[in-house]
Amino acid sequence: MYIVQIASECAPVIKAGGLGDVVYGLSRELEIRDNCVEIILPMYDCMRYDHIWGLHEAYRDLFVPWYGGTIHCSVFCGWVHERLCFFIQPHSGDNFFNRGHYYGSNDDYMRFAFFSKAALEFLLVSNKRPNIIHCHDWQTGLIPVMLFEIYKWHGMWQQRVCYTIHNFKHQGIAGIDALWGTGLNNDLYYLNYDRLQDNFNGSAINFMKGGIVYSNYVNTVSPHHAWEARFSDIGYGLGHTLEIHQHKFGGILNGIDNNIWNPSTDNHIPYHYDKDNLKDKVWNKKALRERLLLQDCDKPIIAYIGRLDDQKGVHLVHHAIYYALNRGAQFVLLGSATNQEINNWFWHEKHHLNNNPDCHLEIGFNEELAHLIYAGADMMVVPSNYEPCGLTQMISLRYGTVPIVRGVGGLLSTVFDRDHEADRPPEERNGYVFYQTDPHALESAMERAIGLYYEYPDEFKKLVTQGMSCDYSWNNPGDKYMEVYELIRDF
Repeated sequence: MYIVQIASECAPVIKAGGLGDVVYGLSRELEIRDNCVEIILPMYDCMRYDHIWGLHEAYRDLFVPWYGGTIHCSVFCGWVHERLCFFIQPHSGDNFFNRGHYYGSNDDYMRFAFFSKAALEFLLVSNKRPNIIHCHDWQTGLIPVMLFEIYKWHGMWQQRVCYTIHNFKHQGIAGIDALWGTGLNNDLYYLNYDRLQDNFNGSAINFMKGGIVYSNYVNTVSPHHAWEARFSDIGYGLGHTLEIHQHKFGGILNGIDNNIWNPSTDNHIPYHYDKDNLKDKVWNKKALRERLLLQDCDKPIIAYIGRLDDQKGVHLVHHAIYYALNRGAQFVLLGSATNQEINNWFWHEKHHLNNNPDCHLEIGFNEELAHLIYAGADMMVVPSNYEPCGLTQMISLRYGTVPIVRGVGGLLSTVFDRDHEADRPPEERNGYVFYQTDPHALESAMERAIGLYYEYPDEFKKLVTQGMSCDYSWNNPGDKYMEVYELIRDF
């Protein structure tokens, strides 16, 4: 099958969050299954060019219709760790992708409307006719709209669209003028509740809603999050639209790349190990303490890795630090804040705890250190307010680090409480789950985990090995996506 992924990110060349990891990991899995996969991306000035091999101009003069004229673009081609990627570079005074950042401009909706138009125009004029066009998040929500309303009349009538929503919070809500440049210029037609009109702002369009309405299949990134999006406020206003299109909506859990996240081969950790040889995990714990200047003792290390923002339950992250220290554990944090207030808060905590031999807060992100923390920690807290899928808990399980998570989204689809998961036999349970957003709920789960570590070390080791036996690779999600592709290809 010929599949084209169109997205605003692809790790490691363009990565602002989990979207980039998914685009790369899924593409790799699909190629393993003998599919032909190509990826179309914006050519940002700030992307990691050092991760592209053989970059060259593949299509010199792409003229993209935009308003009453055209914008001249070049399309470059290169290999990103064996994935074939095309990068669209507009030659325009708008400097759509020469901003020094991926997101955050006031005209992001125009930037990605143009990217979506340019991606389709490139497929059209280069005579590429994939079986499946797989689009991701609001940035590409207009692609299925334009495919159905414009490009199918120009020879692209057989292409089918799978649209994956990674985060419902960001939907691409804009004025009707966002459509004018693309050729979707019938205001009354598109500003309709059954098409692109935002569900709560009658004068605005919603890119993500357009993707839902016009795609052949829509999914989010875990089965439980799919339920949340339809029946709770996690859908951020799109619940009714998902209800209307429930026949083509589902949840497919993301995976992790076992070539990158593998404690038996990981080049970022000093000692390799697996579930049958856990003694060397202890040496990674010692190496982590040495690197972060923590005291060497018999205390468990509890960690947090991730963004410091409201989505991630930052108030509970803060509480977890002090509860761990008061309960006789050590705590390690690696994360960057998304706003100045939270950044200042955690820098204050870092200075306050600077001389504590049982705590280290690393404000920022370091890939190598992240691997060492996964390998050296005993437990990982993931207290998210909402979490569409989450990779932290999957990686933690892979590295034998027991996850302590809030029961939302993909966390509930991957972590099963050791004590209270009635639907799973004891040998399939792999962590601890709490449900409320208050500190007492977090404490109850942390207390059970720390208590097991101290009082029943053999049972704790058993829980570790059960977690390491879980398969959260791309193998099963690859099967699910292939089923979707086969289904919609026959429409």
